[in-house]
Amino acid sequence: MADLERSRVLSLEATAARWVDLLVSLRPRQWIKNAVVFAPLVFGGLLTDLHALLRATVAMLAFCAAGSALYLFNDWHDAEADRQHPLKRCRPIAAGRIGASTVRVSIGILLVVAVVSSVLIGPKLLAVLGAYVMLIGLYTLVLKHLVLIDVLAIAGGFVLRAVAGAVAVQVPLSPWLYVCTVLLALFLGFAKRRHEMVLLEQQAANHRRNLDDYTVPLLDALLTVTAAATLMAYSLYTFSAPNLPDNHAMMMTIPFVIYGMFRYLYLVYRREQGGVPEQVLLTDLPLLTAIGLWGLTAIILLYGWKLL
Repeated sequence: MADLERSRVLSLEATAARWVDLLVSLRPRQWIKNAVVFAPLVFGGLLTDLHALLRATVAMLAFCAAGSALYLFNDWHDAEADRQHPLKRCRPIAAGRIGASTVRVSIGILLVVAVVSSVLIGPKLLAVLGAYVMLIGLYTLVLKHLVLIDVLAIAGGFVLRAVAGAVAVQVPLSPWLYVCTVLLALFLGFAKRRHEMVLLEQQAANHRRNLDDYTVPLLDALLTVTAAATLMAYSLYTFSAPNLPDNHAMMMTIPFVIYGMFRYLYLVYRREQGGVPEQVLLTDLPLLTAIGLWGLTAIILLYGWKLL
């Protein structure tokens, strides 16, 4: 009797462990990237519109589900290469704790959730979601191995998220939002590549072929260019975009963006933390504070005090 009870306990523990591994493989921390979907809502002046807010939330749900499905596909496809990486080898799929059948079923369920959520909003959102799935799928299969194209593909994924938000709330996508999104995504992407180069050193090309074409000085130069371009583009946006306050008060948010960019560069160069952007954004208190103050100031300037 005791052996039977012990067997049941072990079975429950094993089942719970598999569910935890599956949840980890969905990478819920990465869902923070889908906050870009809300940018057209906020900067389009619709944050107080409950209907628009609901539509943007459903769009974000669709991209969270699709993104998790694509992460599962990526981990399954790259399992062998991940086993050569000092950190990625601990991922559940690379470590062999999740089987192929579980991966396939989970991907199918997540894609159904993504498609149904998109259909609830409309065919345009479904088309954008389809483009996103195709782009990231190609990234996993081909584009991630092409120097520079790999980071441009990542930036394209962020742009499609912003387009999805604009489609969901039915506002035109601001050219400034497009430019700032592309540049910031490139900045984060090059920082991630630099972290991989420094972490893996001579073994970098064994993990990803295109890393053999990058060098740390090249990535440093690209980081400098994209950081400067991002700051310049955002600064111009604050006093040039037509949907912002006429008194150029949005310029008050520039110091927060400058500090945030500089803090991230500090973390990349002094703490070697550029490899996991979402973790940095969620765990570094000074950076998180700067982002929070930027968001609060922007909302006050755009909407007055009615949201507080």
